[in-house]
Amino acid sequence: MDDLLREFLTETGESLDVVDVEVVKLEQDPNNRQVLSNIFRLVHTVKGTCGFLGLPRLEALAHAAENLFGMFRDGTLAVTPNSVTVILESLDRIKQILGVLETTEREPEGDDAALIARLDAIATAALAPIPATPSPATSSPAPPSPVTREPPMMPQRALKPGEVSLEALEAAFRAAPGPADLAAGAAPLLSDDEAAATAAHIPTEGPALPPARPATRPAAASAPAPAAAEAADTRPEGGVGTQSLRVSVDLLESLMTMVSELVLTRNQLLQMVRRQGESEFAVPLQRLSHVTSELQESVMKTRMQPIGNAWAKLPRVVRDLAHELGKKIELDMRGADRELVRQVLELIMYPVTQMVRISAVHG
Repeated sequence: MDDLLREFLTETGESLDVVDVEVVKLEQDPNNRQVLSNIFRLVHTVKGTCGFLGLPRLEALAHAAENLFGMFRDGTLAVTPNSVTVILESLDRIKQILGVLETTEREPEGDDAALIARLDAIATAALAPIPATPSPATSSPAPPSPVTREPPMMPQRALKPGEVSLEALEAAFRAAPGPADLAAGAAPLLSDDEAAATAAHIPTEGPALPPARPATRPAAASAPAPAAAEAADTRPEGGVGTQSLRVSVDLLESLMTMVSELVLTRNQLLQMVRRQGESEFAVPLQRLSHVTSELQESVMKTRMQPIGNAWAKLPRVVRDLAHELGKKIELDMRGADRELVRQVLELIMYPVTQMVRISAVHG
């Protein structure tokens, strides 16, 4: 599989898992702007990446869902259980397409027009004007004259010293002679002396503009120093350093195996030094033993994951069961920050999900 496609599948899968949880949170708290912004950003990223990789089916679904999230964010559409249900169905459809894409390395054949139409219908219903109800009248009123609606004006802020209004700028622009007029002999609005006098009276309040950069740089400054270049490469835009790195599980397993062999060798050397009694290797070996123990502990931590990772899908499961069964179910998860080995989390994920399902059905 192409590395770019593999990276897309991994990142998109992680993003959709987060969106699943965040959409359930949004339904419970529709006014949470932070959750809504995070959802919109993730869905927008998925849509843009699909367009870049030439995945039209995924792009169309993500675009339709993004439209609804944009309306949620703008306040033109209220978050309702029906809209959330349709959005979750579209996310499930995207996951199904990603599953086939991971296996065949190409989008499956299919038509998502019905699901996209449902998403568009929710958006269209929110934009439809509300018909006005006619008030009863004793006599038939005269037909109203057509009224031209003008776009709402944006509130104007107070002008700072040296600024002019947009109306004054537009009037000056219309009154100024154009290049053709000047070529024909029209006089400019200001003479050279008046322009110089006007420039001398321009107020200097406010921050000064930075000096213009030189067009050419000296040869010594054309390339950054090695340390600066490395810093620029390892820090993304915004000045925040990278906090995480995706590593293959096979690489971690290989590293763990080598550390285990190192621990066995360390134990054999310690046993040999104990037999000899006083030895010049005692102090270096103690240091080696200490470093090996720290290395073993650090490698073990790389295999640990928060328990909350195994619970990430439970809010969506409980939400679907509550709507299906017509029950009001509240999910309370505690201790999500505690860590377990990844393999153990994978083993308990299915039993825990089934326990929650049984509790919801028979509770």
